[in-house]
Amino acid sequence: MAESNTTLVQILEGALLAAGRPLTAAQLGELFEEPERPTVAEIREALAVAAQRCEDRGFELQEVASGYRYQVRQSLSPWVARLWQERPQKYSRALLETLALIAYRQPITRGEIEEIRGVAVSSNIIKTLHEREWIRAVGHRDVPGRPSMYATTRQFLDYFNLKNLDQLPALAEIRDLETLNAELGFNDPLETAVSGADSDAAVPTLTLVANRDPADEPQTTADSAEPGEAGSAEQEEANMERTAEPAAAADNDQSTDPGTRH
Repeated sequence: MAESNTTLVQILEGALLAAGRPLTAAQLGELFEEPERPTVAEIREALAVAAQRCEDRGFELQEVASGYRYQVRQSLSPWVARLWQERPQKYSRALLETLALIAYRQPITRGEIEEIRGVAVSSNIIKTLHEREWIRAVGHRDVPGRPSMYATTRQFLDYFNLKNLDQLPALAEIRDLETLNAELGFNDPLETAVSGADSDAAVPTLTLVANRDPADEPQTTADSAEPGEAGSAEQEEANMERTAEPAAAADNDQSTDPGTRH
């Protein structure tokens, strides 16, 4: 029986290493023929043994939202990251604030995010979060304009080593954005925030992921327009009219014949 359990652990280890993606206990069970298929409880027990084998090793067996996977320990990232020449992706303060609001207040609309933050949300921020597949549109708020409501995805949980949203740091334990930055595993310093508005240049542009669901794309609604764009032409025209009125009055006074005045 012990030999059988050892074989099961080895099979699961090999499958997880070969898959290159998280696998659930049910998916691992499909590797076996029906007569020899272990139960889910037996698979989880074997996975627990595999996790214990990773102690004092440079990698670990981690359960995330999409299943189980082997990964390098986060404490080793400063050294392992040097295998890649490109610099780690940095994210602006505005993007992280937007992502945090979606994670903790989901579902939430773009207009509600702007109301909380007090500044407009750049379209590039929403685009970047969509391209990373960290957020998706889950419906529309039943208000005029029907703005899209955003929520986080399974890929968001996988990226931050979370099994579910309950594992997010409690808001009471977070003093500021730097604390949240550390809790979610961003080791790089945040980029300097642009006062008064979000900087489009501060948001990275990523490659669009293929085979996307069109339903995940944000809908263009009245609440998603950038403040300051609408009404600018009308304001300028009104200012020109107010400037022209005193000048016209002065011309009329000068053109009046002095002899006709009493």
